[in-house]
Amino acid sequence: MPAADSEDPVQAAETVRQLQALATDAGRAALARAAELLAARTDAVTALTRLRGEVGVELAGPAWGTARQRERARPVFGADTDRLLFTGDTLEQAGRPVLADRRAARLLATGAASVADLGCAAGTDTVALARAGARVVAVDRDPVARELTRLNTAALGLTGVEVRDADVVDLVAAAEGGRVAGCEAAVLDPARRAGGRRLLDPDRWSPPWSTVRALLDAVPRCVVKVAPGLDHDRVPAGVEAEWVSVGGSIVEALLWGRAPSATWRRATVVGRDGAVQELTADTDPGGAAAGPVRSWLHEPDPAVIRSGLVALVAEQLDATLVDPTIAYLTGDAPAVSPWVTSYPVTDVVPFNLKKLKALLRSRDVGRVTVKKRGSPIEPETLARQLRGPGAGTAVVVVTRVAGAPTVLLCGGVPALGR
Repeated sequence: MPAADSEDPVQAAETVRQLQALATDAGRAALARAAELLAARTDAVTALTRLRGEVGVELAGPAWGTARQRERARPVFGADTDRLLFTGDTLEQAGRPVLADRRAARLLATGAASVADLGCAAGTDTVALARAGARVVAVDRDPVARELTRLNTAALGLTGVEVRDADVVDLVAAAEGGRVAGCEAAVLDPARRAGGRRLLDPDRWSPPWSTVRALLDAVPRCVVKVAPGLDHDRVPAGVEAEWVSVGGSIVEALLWGRAPSATWRRATVVGRDGAVQELTADTDPGGAAAGPVRSWLHEPDPAVIRSGLVALVAEQLDATLVDPTIAYLTGDAPAVSPWVTSYPVTDVVPFNLKKLKALLRSRDVGRVTVKKRGSPIEPETLARQLRGPGAGTAVVVVTRVAGAPTVLLCGGVPALGR
């Protein structure tokens, strides 16, 4: 199915038409047949030819495209996948349902019974809120987003959802009495991309930062999704900022309104088994002390780094920074901790490509994983340059130690604490 473009009304209208066609009995049958062909590893040309003959030209392309998107979505959306519709854009932007459920539970714990989903996209947050028992007003200017939310909530049998075409900026500006769009709480997810590029300046988000601030001030029961790299200085007083990572990667950053806010900063790590660990601080813990490299290197989870809570982890592990400006910790033992991954350090040497290659050859190391922090090197390029005939593996960490460019050579198998 073609990706929707909200700036192209003709394309958007055609995408809405295709979505509506796929939601019919004939459309569902076409999707089921496309899924069978995909499961049989049928190539695209053959599959589309068969679909055109079996379900018609109008449904063949959209069914095949949606079946492929569902396969991409399945690891994240699980059992719901075969009832949901996506476009390329909305699947790319869709949040993880397990995290949407977590947000919904925390927001509704404030006592709110109705929530405005401001910028509903494919309806991931709307679904989570409705399943949690809230009445939801889903708002978006994009007709494709609105249709996806209508169809997806209906397919899941959810009630109490109203979908509106409205401008989020106007709705927030009109908020009063702690309510927006007639609701007691709100979820806001500003668009942070345009033309395929990330918008680093929050003032260029849609809606812009001024609307984010206005919502946080006007509606105490709210949560706003923001870019993980948001400058901490932008976080208003009394608003909790949270960074969430899954599998070692940041997946979302959140600003919690003053009603659900419970601390100053929060780092949340979702482990391989789905277990959730949270690290919090009521005030800025400051920086950790620096010291010489010891026998173990601890790499903090990015949620810990982005939340500014490395000092708390350092204290827990009796660890120090390898450099005052670098978020690598070092200690005397591997850490049993959800907040770091530990690597045994075998060598600490100045950065020199020729000498590093010789060191790896002497250790029979042929393949390396390169990590870097505080260095301009490209990890993939350096890994290729260091590849050799040896049978062993290692982790090469390029960083600064006491201000000097340094390589830490580590054992190839990390000690995992999460």
